[in-house]
Amino acid sequence: MKKTLMVAALTGVFATAAHAQSSVTLYGLIDAGITYTNNQGGHSNWQETSGSVNGSRWGLRGSEDLGGGLKAIFTLENGFGINNGTLKQNSREFGRQAFVGLASDQFGSVTLGRQYDSMVDYVGPLALTGTGYGGTQFAHPYDNDNLDNSFRINNSIKYSSANYGGFKFGALYGFSNDAGSFANNRAYSVGGSYTYGGLNVAAAYLQLNSNVNGVANASGAVSGDNTFVAGRQQTWGAGANYAFGPAVVGVVYTQTNLNQAVGIGASNSGTENGLSLGGGSGHFQNFEVNGRYSLTPALSLAAAYTYTQASIDGIRPKWNQFNLQTAYALSKRTDVYLQGVYQRVNKGSGVDAVINGVGEDSATNNQVAVTAGLRHRF
Repeated sequence: MKKTLMVAALTGVFATAAHAQSSVTLYGLIDAGITYTNNQGGHSNWQETSGSVNGSRWGLRGSEDLGGGLKAIFTLENGFGINNGTLKQNSREFGRQAFVGLASDQFGSVTLGRQYDSMVDYVGPLALTGTGYGGTQFAHPYDNDNLDNSFRINNSIKYSSANYGGFKFGALYGFSNDAGSFANNRAYSVGGSYTYGGLNVAAAYLQLNSNVNGVANASGAVSGDNTFVAGRQQTWGAGANYAFGPAVVGVVYTQTNLNQAVGIGASNSGTENGLSLGGGSGHFQNFEVNGRYSLTPALSLAAAYTYTQASIDGIRPKWNQFNLQTAYALSKRTDVYLQGVYQRVNKGSGVDAVINGVGEDSATNNQVAVTAGLRHRF
């Protein structure tokens, strides 16, 4: 009897100790707002929107201490529309992120699953579209450089280093998962950043490959939610931010090159907003200057200007986009915001304005979107 009680007691102790070394966190963000947009089908529009800054999501994040500075980690993150409750990311259950792996305090982490590429990880935080100071509507036209993480990489293995005196780096490879077609719908990227005092610099590269003349590989690295359908997409960029006192200023440059480009935009049709892809080449360059300032611990201002120029089959559109946001924190987890975006495309290009995340695109070469919204984090 005494032995039985002792075993039971020890079992409870070890179970408690094991439980203390593991953790699972439920987290999320809800972003809802009212958006006014002009020039939609020849009319202005008032609409309730979800994720005008940050996409609404909930997720589970967990870790288990394996000893010696090593732990098992996982993240499962779902994206949804708060205005209608539907799934985002082409109705995927965990479309934003889904991965599992091992992490070391000394060497970094290796993870497998559906994950962000290096442009999102390293260059994205330096552009306002990759932060909570602008987000979805501040994206560069068509989110051509993926800094607003319009798509993720399936079947990917990813390495993220530890922080070595301010220097971090990483790489990702997304498998096609297609027997006999190793290069059909695969992806790879690499990037790094360095922080010293108030200075943060970063650079990254992303490449997507697909056989646009063959059978589509629906289970490949990028399937269904990518911005462009092209035989090859090469995207690279670099940027720098500098923080001094309550202010942060930054610059970002990105470039996307397309070969055998046949689809563009959410529908991935050959034509979007007057911009036509007929299987030829395409070239985008984005120049962004941005800044933000904390007037008080609760009140912030942020602004950015982006100039984008493109060359696609003889068409040379040029976009000028101005972005402004102010946000006020009601608590550590809840804030309200007001932001506006104005975009104009040169008339001679025959291309219409295309502000990200406002639903229907502009019917002319300019567009305005103004959103008043509420964000809650849990």
